Amino acid sequence: MTDVARFSLNQETLRQWSLPELAAGCETAGVRGVGLWRAPVQEYGVEAAAKLMRAAGLTVTSLCRGGFFTAFPGPERTAALDDNRRAIDEAAALGTDTLVLVSGGLPAGSRDLAGARERIADALAELAPYARERGVRLAIEPLHPMYAADRCVVSTLAQALELAERFDAADVGVVVDTYHLWWDDTVADGIARAGAGGRIAAFQLADWVTPLPEGVLLGRGQLGDGSVNFRWFCERVDAAGYDGPVEVEIFNPRLWERDGTEVLAETLRRFREVL
Repeated sequence: MTDVARFSLNQETLRQWSLPELAAGCETAGVRGVGLWRAPVQEYGVEAAAKLMRAAGLTVTSLCRGGFFTAFPGPERTAALDDNRRAIDEAAALGTDTLVLVSGGLPAGSRDLAGARERIADALAELAPYARERGVRLAIEPLHPMYAADRCVVSTLAQALELAERFDAADVGVVVDTYHLWWDDTVADGIARAGAGGRIAAFQLADWVTPLPEGVLLGRGQLGDGSVNFRWFCERVDAAGYDGPVEVEIFNPRLWERDGTEVLAETLRRFREVL
């Protein structure tokens, strides 16, 4: 996994770079994969972004994000499903087969976690055929439990698999993200289970540093600065049969304040060291 050919740079790691700067910087550094986010892609233009990435020799390894499926039936839920169809279309246009899903938190006033997860399953059932027709796989990302109330009621890999396994593996997979899963003592079993079922759609790296420097959302650490045993994760993901991109996704304002070329060089160096 230390081979730079498998390294993918998630756009948010270098938020300070525009899409053209991202393409040029990756091309210069020999990086061949990028994970993109919808808002900057939409601002630049989806077709223009796809053309830019192709011209730089870059493969789009994932698009983030779809999801937010937990609203009760009504206009909000209808709007979310419509937006996910647009996200699927955008992923197809960019040439990636992976749309990362952040499933959504509890609706206002609700305390029903199980019910919220069932509404996620209902949304997946509606969207999976649409995604399949466009060559896009829906990838459920479990988020750390601190996000359960407002962002993602899917907190463990086991919970993500319980949803994904209701569908064909080619249609719905899961994301293994070290930042969100490093604490879970059942995650080894989950990785093996996901690999056996062909469910690992994406593998993402970020470190856990304490105290979280910018809160839960923007507190991800540079590789090697925190508590995550990356080699342990990589050994298990590799043993599970995953041979796809290894995407570094770090949300950290301290990195965004620095020179992007310097941060990319540091990230590539850390990638080799920690694995």
